[in-house]
Amino acid sequence: MPRLFLRPFPRLLLCLGSLAILLVSSAASGEGYSPYAEDELPRNVYFGDTHIHSSWSADAGNMGNRRIDPEQVYRFSRGETVTAHNGMPVKLRRPLDFILLSDHAEYLGVMNMLDEKDPVLLNTETGKRWSEWRSAGEDLKVFADFGISLLESRDIIQDKEVERTAWSRVIANADRWNDPGRFTAFIGYEWTSTPNGKNLHRNVIFADDASLAGQVIPVSSFDDPRPESLWAFMGEYENKTGGRILAIPHNSNVSGGLMFALEDSDGNPIDKAYAEERARREPLVEVTQYKGDSEAHPFLSPNDEFADYETWDRAALGAAGHEDSYFQAEYARPALKNGLVLESQLGINPFKFGLIGSTDAHTGLGAAGEDNFWGKATKTEASADRWKSGLFPEIPAGSDFQVPEGTSDGVLENFAAQSASVQWYEWEMAASGYAAVWAKENTRAAIFEAMQRRETYATTGPRMTVRFFGGFEFEDEDASNPDLARVGYAKGVPMGGDLVGADRGKAKAPSFLVAALRDPEGANLDRVQIVKGWLDESGATRERIYDVAVSDGRRIGWKGRAQKSVGSTVDVENASWSNSIGASSLVTYWQDPNFEPTQRAFYYVRVIEIPKPRWTAYDAKYFGVKMDDQVPMTTQDRAYTSPIWYTP
Repeated sequence: MPRLFLRPFPRLLLCLGSLAILLVSSAASGEGYSPYAEDELPRNVYFGDTHIHSSWSADAGNMGNRRIDPEQVYRFSRGETVTAHNGMPVKLRRPLDFILLSDHAEYLGVMNMLDEKDPVLLNTETGKRWSEWRSAGEDLKVFADFGISLLESRDIIQDKEVERTAWSRVIANADRWNDPGRFTAFIGYEWTSTPNGKNLHRNVIFADDASLAGQVIPVSSFDDPRPESLWAFMGEYENKTGGRILAIPHNSNVSGGLMFALEDSDGNPIDKAYAEERARREPLVEVTQYKGDSEAHPFLSPNDEFADYETWDRAALGAAGHEDSYFQAEYARPALKNGLVLESQLGINPFKFGLIGSTDAHTGLGAAGEDNFWGKATKTEASADRWKSGLFPEIPAGSDFQVPEGTSDGVLENFAAQSASVQWYEWEMAASGYAAVWAKENTRAAIFEAMQRRETYATTGPRMTVRFFGGFEFEDEDASNPDLARVGYAKGVPMGGDLVGADRGKAKAPSFLVAALRDPEGANLDRVQIVKGWLDESGATRERIYDVAVSDGRRIGWKGRAQKSVGSTVDVENASWSNSIGASSLVTYWQDPNFEPTQRAFYYVRVIEIPKPRWTAYDAKYFGVKMDDQVPMTTQDRAYTSPIWYTP
């Protein structure tokens, strides 16, 4: 009997000894039980808006915004309810994680200083004149003064004390509202160069707090309207303070062929020094916002049925007319392709940028939801007639306005003519967009670093979650791994990254992992696409779109496209839809079937939602109005990731 009890003990001791050895071995190797304790991967996606204007912007303040000041912008962005100018309460469905309050550098804070009768401003001749007009309710005169000087890149105040005072208030506001771990408020502004009415605007973001940002006064387009001058200021700031700064171009679609031109500001072909500086200073481009989408255009991509999304292509921002030759330098996809050409010639790609979205709301209300759109400007907040309101104030030709001293002959008449001929209507505005950033934590440093490495994507409003990895070692089963991100980082690079050195002997094609999850409070997904651009053996640029994952059991044909539509559940009259079609998530592995190891290329993901009502349909339903037939009533929101580049 005793043996029966003693016999199992040696086996038990052997098992315990093996377990002890295993634990000692694991401890010795440094592996903890929790695989996430030392995890350094960017596990969190944060949604924000790097392009919002308060009443402190001269144009917003001149177009009716006197209520939504910086404090109101921050409160709204953090999820609080505020009161719009039309008296209605307004709130985001979900708070934003970060913002840049990007009031214009040109006359920064001046409108607020006028309302407060700030003696610093009223000591200037222009300040006195504007104060009198504003007090008399003649804001249109102030707008004409401001608009003319902006188009001519002339500062008609020219007072450093005014600039210094306004900037000190801007940076103090951002620091006060910045709450690391919960809400990031970046310091920054918009640099607003508009040569001859063509948009070259950039949003400038500081990674730093007021102790560093306060050591400079922002350069504006009044100092020099060339982007090269902005980059020089950025370099001087970094050298002086040891801080970090970047710029984000926006609305290339209304740049009149200038934003991604193949020449510098003096008309000379881009050289290596220019390419290096631009690539360093501008790692991102805002590719979608209220004033249209800048990803692609059907003129250049006629085989892309999703290219014609919220298209603005009639004119530049303040200049009438448009030429077909402009398109190449106005949209992100052709710019990415031209970047491959320049890299092959110069060794540097000046257009190696990631993608984000933002709103450019001049109401201070950065709401990008179709069912919660609050207009481009204050006069187009929610109302029955806003859909047919013009974006720009109309200046009657021959108006008896005092023009700033030194203004070119006939400029007021020209400005009035442009304000009438270059008119955009509110129904043309897109309820778009937001910036999505993969970062380790919600802090200025972490989000800024993610922007620098381009681990970002643009969304036209919905908060869908998108992962995109590229590499040479991925396998089909990796897409089924429950920790796809860990596999992606271990075996490849994320969106914004570079693939270098394919196995030339085997001519191994790069493969990609894509995972897209719908906005948990939004629409299902129609499809996931990979957009490829490349430089062929003749030196010409090419592009091709592949459907890599589609919903509802549809078939992807041998040409890489699903011809069958996902359908639509939209009821326009009732501004309603359902998630009875589409997929809540789409995850896939894809390998380039047409890869040539000697050809430079880029790949980015486009995620398309199922159709749903556009903001105009919600307006028509709520206010009971009938809009013109040309007004679109449905939309398919989407996301665009930053590219992954392949270099031979």
